[in-house]
Amino acid sequence: MIDLEFLESLIRSLDRSSLDTIEVESGGTRIRLSKSAPSLLGMSGPPTVMPQAAPPEVVEVPQHVEPALPPASDLVDVKSPMVGTFYRSAAPDAPPYVEVDSVVSAGDTLCIIEAMKLMNELESEIEGRVVEILVENAEPVEYGQVLFKIDPAR
Repeated sequence: MIDLEFLESLIRSLDRSSLDTIEVESGGTRIRLSKSAPSLLGMSGPPTVMPQAAPPEVVEVPQHVEPALPPASDLVDVKSPMVGTFYRSAAPDAPPYVEVDSVVSAGDTLCIIEAMKLMNELESEIEGRVVEILVENAEPVEYGQVLFKIDPAR
């Protein structure tokens, strides 16, 4: 069971902060609170604390369930070939290699993954349009983690 006082403090913390989302996972239960995205219950807007007479409803989600994106079977997932740190550009002051809606050709650099102090360029294997970038700059990535979604139809 989830401690309602803890949940209420999370909601208050999110409401007072500049963060958009807080996600907490403990003992097989994951709680995700977001200011702008619809929740699992289809509600949106800023989080609110309900009166004590009606405690907030808690949705327990098994660890392996992720919110589903609309079906896009024709999109190609570009996955990380290694564990490392994801960089969108060659230098902090340089423009990113690609943005959402960038058209790429096979061999174009998509990003850099730093692993063990080595900078590894990740190149596109297909032609297409970048539909989604799933990782933030300087964020750690895991082997096999999806970094980009590319529409080969452009």
